[in-house]
Amino acid sequence: MNPRHAPVPDERRQFMTLAAATAASALVAGCSLSPISRPLPGQAPASAAYRREAASHIYRKYPDRIYRGQLPAMLYAIGVLEIEIHLGGRVGSLRWLRGPSHAPEVMAEITRLVQQASPFPSPPGLGRVQYVDTWLWDRSGRFQLDTLTEGQL
Repeated sequence: MNPRHAPVPDERRQFMTLAAATAASALVAGCSLSPISRPLPGQAPASAAYRREAASHIYRKYPDRIYRGQLPAMLYAIGVLEIEIHLGGRVGSLRWLRGPSHAPEVMAEITRLVQQASPFPSPPGLGRVQYVDTWLWDRSGRFQLDTLTEGQL
């Protein structure tokens, strides 16, 4: 029998099949872009450093609204907001990726807070950037941003 065509043991065949399936899954997952990570034309996605800078800016603007310490286990609302910042730190568009629909007053308040926090730190490079942060909202009206959170109990 030709050694190049020798039968492959079942264990090795199963391993090779699993390895091929895993590699294909990784390739497909790595190639897809979710709507959250895909910038609009002419925009750059924000770096982690810019997200921290923008979150710190909001914290400096509203020090009395920040929940200090670990958040309670049950939050009143959680919202995921995409924010576009233009040259000079001017707020562009806001888009709720996951709004707390049970608390429309929280959505309105977060929108107001972001707009009134303008100007943000000027975006590096291209002149505008978009970033996403998660707002963790307590019943007291105080909040933390996921980028700077102190965790939950």
